[in-house]
Amino acid sequence: MIIVWQDINPETLTNLIEHFILREGTDYGEQERTLEEKVDQVREQLKQGQACVVYSELHETIDIKLTHDLNSTTH
Repeated sequence: MIIVWQDINPETLTNLIEHFILREGTDYGEQERTLEEKVDQVREQLKQGQACVVYSELHETIDIKLTHDLNSTTH
């Protein structure tokens, strides 16, 4: 189930994004970026619709997924 990220408490959303970044080891190119810069980049991806917050009822987990990854698993 996709969660409307704007409905999430801003502090909770920041914590979720940080957890996503640290867990995924997300690659941001050749330049090293600070955690704050990475958080801003993921937040921008959410705003642009390139990423979304997903809740799994089965596993009772919440995660951030890239939109194109979701689209490829539904076809």
